[in-house]
Amino acid sequence: MRDNFIISDLLKNIEDALTLVVEQTESYVTFNDFLLTPSGVLILDGVCMNLLAVGEAVKNLDKYTDKELLPKYPSIPWKDIMRMRDVIAHHYFDVDAEKVFTILREDIPPLLETIIKMKKDWEK
Repeated sequence: MRDNFIISDLLKNIEDALTLVVEQTESYVTFNDFLLTPSGVLILDGVCMNLLAVGEAVKNLDKYTDKELLPKYPSIPWKDIMRMRDVIAHHYFDVDAEKVFTILREDIPPLLETIIKMKKDWEK
């Protein structure tokens, strides 16, 4: 029962973090929007922190579900999400703003959709 609560909480936290980064960057047109102003750099830092948290939560989802939940959603590159967490955590000064921007525009929307579906499926 405790694991059910933890898994629900992890899914909600992932959804919240992804929604936040989408909202914070919706007016950004290119990766340079992160780099041209001090406020852009702060947004980039916040996005990276949230991506790190998402990666950590995905690792925990895998752990708490004995590696059985994530494979049910094969359209998402779960291992890449976990690796991105490691890059941000251990090689922060090597984080590429262009790569982060690409992730925001191409990878986050389908991931957010999947997380919302996972939450609904888990609640059943």
